[in-house]
Amino acid sequence: MIIRPRHNWLRMLFVWRGSVLQQIFPRLLLLGLMSLIVVVFHGEFFNYKIPLNPAPFTLIGVALAIFLGFRNSASYERFWEGRRLWGALLNYTRSLARQVTTMSGLPADSEQVAYFVQLLIAFTYSLNHQLRKTDPTPDLKRLLPPDLVQALLAVKYKPIMILQEMASWVQQRRAAGALDSITFTAFDQNFNELSNIVGGCERIASTPIPYPYSILLHRTVYIYCFLLPFGLVDSIGWMTPLFVVFVSYTFMALDAIINEIEEPFGTEANDLPLNTMSRMIETTLLEIIGKPALTFPQNKEAYISD
Repeated sequence: MIIRPRHNWLRMLFVWRGSVLQQIFPRLLLLGLMSLIVVVFHGEFFNYKIPLNPAPFTLIGVALAIFLGFRNSASYERFWEGRRLWGALLNYTRSLARQVTTMSGLPADSEQVAYFVQLLIAFTYSLNHQLRKTDPTPDLKRLLPPDLVQALLAVKYKPIMILQEMASWVQQRRAAGALDSITFTAFDQNFNELSNIVGGCERIASTPIPYPYSILLHRTVYIYCFLLPFGLVDSIGWMTPLFVVFVSYTFMALDAIINEIEEPFGTEANDLPLNTMSRMIETTLLEIIGKPALTFPQNKEAYISD
């Protein structure tokens, strides 16, 4: 995710990285060239005058802007819900790390506590990899014992199996008489919240905005933009290419932004920075148990705080 400091109004006009301009620039160039050809031939196509005027484009443009606004709201709601779920993941993993260091009856620097915290970190990374459909093996091998890694590689929903392992760890401490019923219930409530976070992320990832709805708006935007020069050439003449490119940039850029943020767990420039958030969670959990944080290579993702 690209997060930049706020620039002044002039520099904002020329921002390139993180915008969708680089993605749609070839299409705008094509539209500008097509508009120029339309102006040269005065709106004729194979010696046939295209009988269009600005009136229908005004009506369609207003309706198109309203529908794009609704779709933008739906996409941003998905994006923000994903961000809230990962913010909750940070909070609940911190709570569990605090509970295990203060309520489990074990020293904070013991190997058993460190193992539980490693499970929490592995849970975070495995959820990240599941949502992005990437290989979790390197992170699992870095964090967990080999026998558990082999068991996890054989299952599909790795975060749930790690959650099961954490629950078994807490059950063993209860069986050893180190946890009373109230403390055990507190652990279980946080485990339930982690399960809800996994379910919420899976719901967003597996239930996109209905495809026909996206196709309808996408087609309408492009048909509108490619017909626009014929409707303007008789009224504004040589200004047609400039105006067409400006209007097309507005609609096409919004369509491109919507397509990016409706899948918040992807790897595009404006998706959630899951790698950076996973590393942030790992760092804060290691600090809770007094272990040094690992140094990661510089990542192009910028982190947005809660």
